[in-house]
Parts: sequence; structure tokens; C-alpha cells
Amino acid sequence: MSDEPWGPSADGLDQPYWDGLLDGKLRLQRCGACAQWIWGPQWMCGTCHTFDPLWEDVEPVGTVYSWSRSWYPFITELAHRTPYITVLVELPGAGNRRVLGILLGDEMQNVRIGDAVSGEFVRDEGSTWPLLRWRRANVGAAV
Repeated sequence: MSDEPWGPSADGLDQPYWDGLLDGKLRLQRCGACAQWIWGPQWMCGTCHTFDPLWEDVEPVGTVYSWSRSWYPFITELAHRTPYITVLVELPGAGNRRVLGILLGDEMQNVRIGDAVSGEFVRDEGSTWPLLRWRRANVGAAV
């Protein structure tokens, strides 16, 4: 077992999400019966109550729905990375479901609700699992 605070849950429910990150893909659940997008992972669709929702690839692009600049490292991984910006990203390709992540780039950048962002799959040295990070679409690629 890893010291990382992230990775698949013990019950395996979110394993396809993590396997997708390893493959460089964002995967979210979608109900095969009613087509409702589901996030976070669930055993059944909350809309039609069908069990075993499917996992589908979603383009990792969206808009900033909300954001916060943190000066406290809530997990060990962030101890040397303060401040950092957490964004809640709305995904139009997944029925506007929202996912959380860290924003790459200048930690003092001026983030705005509605900013276009795209996802990058980042695996820190020594990490078992990659993470989905976000970058503002209108900002250069330098971190």
C-alpha cells in the first residue's frame, strides 16, 4: 500500500477512473439506461436507480465554476507547493458534471470563474497514480 492520499478505493468502485488516468484519459460514469452523467462514482444511477453505470471517456476540457487559493497544505503532497489553486471545473462533455483539481501555473495567477481550462495527466516522481491537473487555456504552458 502506498503513502499517497489518492488512488483507488478499497471497494474498487472508482478503479476505472484511476485506470483511465494511467491511460491518459478522464473517465466518468454514465448511466446506460437514462444517459445521466454521474460523479463521484456510484454503484447505481441516482436518477433511474439502474445498477452498474458504465464508464465513458470524457474530453478533459471545461470551465472554472469556482476556485480557491490555499495557503495551507491540507495533504503532505502539497507541503512544498503552497500557495496552490484548487478549481472546480464544469465539464460540458459530461453533462456539466463538476470535478475538483489543482490548477497548474503561477500560484498567484488571476483566475476567473468561466476561464477555459484543459486537463493534463501528471504523475509525480515515485507516485503510483497520476493525477488530473488543470491549466488555463489562455495561459502559456510554462509551470
